[in-house]
Amino acid sequence: MNDLRIFAFADEACGQMDGQIRAMRRNALNGLEIRGVDGENIADITLEKAREVRAKMDDAGLTVWSMGSPIGKISIETDAFEAHLDKLRHVLALAVVLGAENVRMFSFYVPAGRQQGFRGKVMDWMGRMLEVSEGSGIAMCHENEKGIYGDMADRCDDLLNAFPSMQGIFDPANFVQCGQDTLKAWALLKHRIKYLHIKDALSDGRVVPSGCGIGNVQAILKDFRAMGGNAVTVEPHLSVFEGLKDLEQAGQRTQVDAYCYPSSDAAFDAACDALKRIL
Repeated sequence: MNDLRIFAFADEACGQMDGQIRAMRRNALNGLEIRGVDGENIADITLEKAREVRAKMDDAGLTVWSMGSPIGKISIETDAFEAHLDKLRHVLALAVVLGAENVRMFSFYVPAGRQQGFRGKVMDWMGRMLEVSEGSGIAMCHENEKGIYGDMADRCDDLLNAFPSMQGIFDPANFVQCGQDTLKAWALLKHRIKYLHIKDALSDGRVVPSGCGIGNVQAILKDFRAMGGNAVTVEPHLSVFEGLKDLEQAGQRTQVDAYCYPSSDAAFDAACDALKRIL
């Protein structure tokens, strides 16, 4: 495990940066894929706030690996694209301050069943976003996500072939939720994947600890590492029932659900522990 850098969406442990740092240190992680910061989305914080976050991370011996941004999560039909380009420029400026080497991006929400009809517009908008990032030294990384153009492996492949400078993020659970066979997706995309999101799901779409679902996370992770892959992001997305402790008497543990946790911190720790087990 020593050659693998493990990052996380630590805003799932705590919305406040201090709590995120505690969660990362408690689980011996390398750092953060930064998404929520003290109640704000990463794309909305100021440069001054980013400098404050960077100082805290540096003091804790942690790094910001990637900007878990919402760039590309807009409607291809109805949302304003020029304003979104301005948001991307701000995210890139924040990434420089934070020392992040990646920006996570998406390929726009497209009406179901009409992906091919919007392919031209998707490619135009993606190309313009990549033009904005040129010369920044920051890798633009596309994540497969439900409801966007690149939700299935063949369309992810289409995007990566169209834009050789772009890299991929592989999220097994998202593919499961779209009905995509993850091993077939991995075989098609693996040579363009920069890092993995460690997230698993059951056939009904429910997210569970890695290794407990049908996402083939362990096999994909093993192959990723054999190819030289050395960085992953834990994305828990596990169910939290914070009222659970109020239903329990001292010394009891109420089993509401096999994968339901009494707090955000407990769910975060469970996701980190699950990764360490499959390693």
